[in-house]
Amino acid sequence: MTVAADFSKLVVKAYQDKSLAELVDCPVNALTGVSEGDAKLLKEAFNITTVADLGRNPYFRTAQALVALTSNK
Repeated sequence: MTVAADFSKLVVKAYQDKSLAELVDCPVNALTGVSEGDAKLLKEAFNITTVADLGRNPYFRTAQALVALTSNK
């Protein structure tokens, strides 16, 4: 299935032409708001180097689930 989306606000300009499949393999600092310094800290703390690593990280997934369960706030 082909998915079209505007990623201009979600990813930095250098990565906006990437497909979803390519984007998940990009460095985490391809995401808007994640600096190279942030990426370095994520690697040191959680061994996160790609967008996929961040999305699959069990700590981040747990936090996201907890927030979703309390979405009435």
